[in-house]
This record gives sequence, C-alpha cells and structure tokens, in this order.
Amino acid sequence: MDFSLSAEQRQIRDMVAEFVDEEIVPRAAEIDEDDEFPDDVVAEMADLGLMGMPFPEEYGGAGLDYHAYAIGLEEISRGSGGIGTVVAAHTSLAGNMLYEFGSEAQREKYLTPLAEGTEIGAFALSEAGAGSDVPAMETTATREGDEYAIDGGKLWISNGSVADTVTVFAKTDADAGSKGISSFVVRPDEDEGFFVEGTEHKLGDKGCPTAELRFDDMRVPADRRLGEEGDGFVQALKTLNGGRITIAARGVGIARAALEEAREYAGEREQFGQPIGEFQAIGHKLADMDTKVQAAKLLMHRAADKKMRGEKFVKEAAQAKLYASEVSTEVANEAIQIHGGYGYTKDFPVERFYRDAKLNEIYEGTSEVLRNTIADQLLD
Repeated sequence: MDFSLSAEQRQIRDMVAEFVDEEIVPRAAEIDEDDEFPDDVVAEMADLGLMGMPFPEEYGGAGLDYHAYAIGLEEISRGSGGIGTVVAAHTSLAGNMLYEFGSEAQREKYLTPLAEGTEIGAFALSEAGAGSDVPAMETTATREGDEYAIDGGKLWISNGSVADTVTVFAKTDADAGSKGISSFVVRPDEDEGFFVEGTEHKLGDKGCPTAELRFDDMRVPADRRLGEEGDGFVQALKTLNGGRITIAARGVGIARAALEEAREYAGEREQFGQPIGEFQAIGHKLADMDTKVQAAKLLMHRAADKKMRGEKFVKEAAQAKLYASEVSTEVANEAIQIHGGYGYTKDFPVERFYRDAKLNEIYEGTSEVLRNTIADQLLD
C-alpha cells in the first residue's frame, strides 16, 4: 500500500487548486446567485485540459489516471459544486459513454471535441417516471431504414440545455425490458425534433443547468447508435458505476471547503473571552468533520484504484459515493452550526456548501439504491 501521490498527481492537484483559488472561488457566490452556465470558466478549464482529464491524448484528453482525475474534480468542487457537476456529467457520463462504447469513428468525431472542451456533453437517462427504475422509461427509438425516430422526453439532465452532444437512452424493443434499451449520440443543433422544455430552479448546484428535454419524431442516423441494440441498460450501469467515483470526489471537495471555512471561523470568532475553537464542543466537531473527510477520501481512492487495475469495483464505487455524499451533507451542516446565525446567511459560503452537498445523496444513485447495491454485492 502506498498512500503518497506521484509527482504527476501532486502537480495536477497543485495546478487545479491554484486555478480554483484564483478563478472559481472568487466567482462562486456570483455563479450561485445568477445560476448561469459559466462558459468563460469552462473555456479556461478546457485550455488547462480539465474537460477531458481521464481520456487518452489521441482523443484530445489529458491522459490522466483515475486518481488524478478524482483529485482534479475534488478541487474543482471545492470551489463550486455546480461547476463540479458540469465537469462530472460532461466527462464521466457523456464522455465516458463514447470512450467505452463508441466505435473508433464515433470517438474521433464526438469524443475528441468533448475531451478538448470545445463542446459540452450531457447524459440523458432519467425520466419523470424512470429515475432509479431505468427499465420503466417510456422514450422509444424506432428503426426506419438508415435512421431511428426517437420520441419521448428526459428529465433532470445536467448540462442538458447547453450540450453539443447528448447520449440518449431509448427503448428499441418495448417488450424486452432492460434488454430492450439502446443508446444514441444526439446532436441538438443538427437533429430536428430536439427541444429543451426548460431548466429546473434548484436548491443548489447552481451554474449547472438541469434541463427537461423532449424528442418529437427526432431523426438520428443509425450509425450514431452506441454498440448494439439492447446494450443500453448495461452501458448505463457501467457508466454510472464509474461516475460514482467522481460524485464521491465532488462530495469530498465540498466537505473540505466546509471544513476549512469552519476551522478558520472557529479560530477567529471569540466568545466568553476566547476563540470558539478552544471550546471542547467545537473542537470535537472539527475533529469529527476532518476524520469523516479523510475516510471519504480513502474510499474514493480505493474505488479509483480498483477501476484502474481493471478489477470489479461496483461495491467500492457505491460505498465511496454513499459515504462521501452523506459526509458532505453532515460536514456542511456542522459548518453552519459552528458559524451560528452567520452560517444561515449568505454572508458566509457554508450555506451554499450545504445546498450543494445535498444533491450528492440523490443523483447518480440515491443513497437508498446504493445501500441496495452494496447489500447485493455482499450477498452475491
């Protein structure tokens, strides 16, 4: 076991941390208030290679290992949970679908601009009646000659209103259950019948537009199908499994930000003639917060390590995402408590951390579903 970072991993961490401190942290409150997609920040991240961190250089990526990618996303999320989601949905979901299941021609044409950051990706799986229950989806794709006609809609799609490439899941065989789902590369600006119905007004995760999409007889060339007909459900599960590592990274980043704010405030705020951090009750809170953050980080890297080694990592990814998600909410909550009344106002960022953290427990597998996954793995 070696818990030290390599020279490259340290370099990536320091580079991303410097960028976050200089370009994201000063803008984070504004992004949260305006809830506008920060295309200028995303363009700067693209210039640094942060929009294609884990993809090979031949496809425009940075060629980083999964430890370095998780570290980079952790730092980005430390600055802004919304921007963390932008990168995670773009890379781990949309980009990874193309990298893992696309043909060589599809990778070159659609993955390369995503990895370079000149285009934005989205992953359209969830529907109003099909969140955790994926086979309940109602979107259909009907083969008609050399194209598919896609009809239906998707909900809660991160980056959905700004994406240049969307990986869309639809039923190609309505009677085959989970084996009747296929996936497609959709180009919103090219494919007639693609509509953005609107974006959600959310508790947190601001800056990352969460869109409702509608497909009305949307014609997609057959050569934009990823893999074979019926492969979509397995593709989605594998993609979400890897994505859970990056949501764990988002949780660790937000929790770190909340802990640091609470630590600094506890050292500056005085009551009864001394800094409040010197009271044992506050000191114990900080001790528990830091311990949970460190444990979450180790679970994240354990899952990343198994993925890199090509080993099965379903349970490890679920555990990392579950624990880091709940820790991020708990640590942000305690940060508010340490700040007292100030923590409940927008004068301090801890209330934003709390709002951003809660989403971790819901998307890419709710905490309840992840517990089912872990239990299934233990009993299998």
